[in-house]
Amino acid sequence: MATEGAADQQQLTDPAASPGRASPSFRLRTESLNTLRLRRVFDLFDYNGDGEITVEEIELALDRLGLGSDPAEVRSTVEAYVAPGRAGLAFADFEALHRALGDALFGGPPAAAEKEEEEEEDMREAFRVFDEDGDGFISAAELQAVLSKLGLPEGRSIARVQEMIGSVDRNADGQVDFGEFKRMMQGITVWGA
Repeated sequence: MATEGAADQQQLTDPAASPGRASPSFRLRTESLNTLRLRRVFDLFDYNGDGEITVEEIELALDRLGLGSDPAEVRSTVEAYVAPGRAGLAFADFEALHRALGDALFGGPPAAAEKEEEEEEDMREAFRVFDEDGDGFISAAELQAVLSKLGLPEGRSIARVQEMIGSVDRNADGQVDFGEFKRMMQGITVWGA
């Protein structure tokens, strides 16, 4: 498993590791999952909850994630998508920025046949974000660690995290396997996105 994780890490940090193919971490090819993930990222970046992401909030988020960024470049890129009279990006603006960055870096969206073939891999990529030790299960401790890293209040309470695990844990083993995760993700409806 360590070799697989190292290969995934190289692919994420080295665009040349898979020429001509979009990184699964950048864009999910399943539209509903992509919209859900973008909405979650948007909500995480919108620290003050005002429905807009300012340049300062993006810079703070990038810094917290350990991603170095040039403030002038971030400002220039983001401000090109901010609607006149607004202080920051609304969700639709954020989605347009994400789409433009993805198209510029990796080409346009994949064909419909590709979408179907890659849906499961997208879900596996999302699953691996939470399965930090790579054992094929998401434990309460792993979920809590990821939620805490993202600054979500649910990450502060192990009882709340265990409740979240229990809501999708069909075999009651106290952790979420890939099948349970996949069923949960397929059942998600994105409202207002």
